[in-house]
Amino acid sequence: MTTLIVIGVFVLFFGVIIYLEKTKIVEDKDGNLIPDAIEEKVEEAKEVVKEVKVRAQRVAEEVKDVAVAAKEVVKQSKDVVNAAKGNSSRRGRKPAPKKTSNGETSPKKQNPKK
Repeated sequence: MTTLIVIGVFVLFFGVIIYLEKTKIVEDKDGNLIPDAIEEKVEEAKEVVKEVKVRAQRVAEEVKDVAVAAKEVVKQSKDVVNAAKGNSSRRGRKPAPKKTSNGETSPKKQNPKK
């Protein structure tokens, strides 16, 4: 019974659309029985969906970047806690090589080969 009601509603809907197209109230230039206004709205919706997908991908990439940065902050916060406790072992950047009086960097010490 409900199937017949649903089929009847669809037939009535398409009948109204065909009537509106034949009386030129609704335009259908390509003759596929779908009003041009509806086709335009569908195309606009497809463009919006594409834009949303691109934005969602960009947001996902940024979330990954933020997660990596947050992990780095956690690692560095442990260093701050150790410094507050008085632990003197610093894991920061290594000091730059010292320059000689003529402006050149001193050569690295080479270990003799055994």
